[in-house]
Amino acid sequence: MGLTAEQLGEGLDAVAAHEPAIARALEIAGYPEPRIRSRGYATLLRTIVGQQVSVASAASVWNKLEAALGEGCAPDALIAADFDALRACGMSRQKQGYARSLAELVMSGALDLENLPADDEAAIAELVRIKGIGRWSAEIYLLFAEGRRDIWPAGDLAVQVGIERILALGERPSEKQTRALAEPWSPHRGAIAILTWHCYNNAAL
Repeated sequence: MGLTAEQLGEGLDAVAAHEPAIARALEIAGYPEPRIRSRGYATLLRTIVGQQVSVASAASVWNKLEAALGEGCAPDALIAADFDALRACGMSRQKQGYARSLAELVMSGALDLENLPADDEAAIAELVRIKGIGRWSAEIYLLFAEGRRDIWPAGDLAVQVGIERILALGERPSEKQTRALAEPWSPHRGAIAILTWHCYNNAAL
């Protein structure tokens, strides 16, 4: 599971103690709510389903998939389903390929989601073996489903805008700049990432 409210608070307070801009953001915006997902196959499959569509559309597709394949859309059920059955649920050819890649890796044992490497970069490398799962999706999974404390999705637009607001930079930093700015906040960058999303639309910052 992801970072708890207590873990978020601990991480944010630790950074705020030596970063006045973070302390100010917490005063203005308050502490963010936890973002928690279940660990495992179903969460990654839902990530694939939700790519490039609205939240409502993703929920509709997921509900149709569960109606067709059973709760959680088990890997063997997904692989056994034919193209037309999955298309009727709203899965494009490309997304079907991604979903089957995930299911095959899990079923073969080539990807063990219960025992990903402890090293974050090594875990990301494992996850991006799944077709359709890039670095950003892997980072979000490790932060929300595994609660890894130092994950920093520097390529996320909202993280970049949040950092721009919190640090009063005047312009949105690049991914490279966003990564460099956060180095002093390790090992609590996951909590800061969640704060940036919390601050993304806060006009007071």
